[in-house]
Amino acid sequence: MLLFMLGSFTTSTMVYAQKSPPATATGKIGGASISIAYSSPSVRGRKIWGGLEPYGKAWRAGANEATIFQTDKDITVEGKPLKAGKYSLFIVLGEKEWEFILNSETGQWGIKRSGEANFDPAKNAITFKVKPVKSAMTEQLTYAVSDKGFALRWENLEAQVGIK
Repeated sequence: MLLFMLGSFTTSTMVYAQKSPPATATGKIGGASISIAYSSPSVRGRKIWGGLEPYGKAWRAGANEATIFQTDKDITVEGKPLKAGKYSLFIVLGEKEWEFILNSETGQWGIKRSGEANFDPAKNAITFKVKPVKSAMTEQLTYAVSDKGFALRWENLEAQVGIK
């Protein structure tokens, strides 16, 4: 605990470690610089897929603020063209397939007060589907950018997104 004396006032500030700390994944794909900024929650003994993150409902693809995907050049994501820019990333989870959403609205908190994902579908730049696969246990949500695209890994699943 930190104590500060301000005249006749004493204030204290507790400093807590974030449960879902901010993280960034970066890399180059072709000539494009790609970055994914997200908050990284941990499993902490919870069932993630179909539990904490329910099927059939859009998820902010991280914690806290909406996850941000950024590219400095035009690219193709899973066969769909995407202009250079900054996008919010959301995912509608399914048991066998996930629908990724790159939305042009950025800077918002990831969920509304009602618990729904915080984005306007009219501002979706592209959507595409990816089939997640079983993977080794990953305690903390992680994104990784490679020369072929990016991967999302958490709990016992991994989704690979192809980019050219």
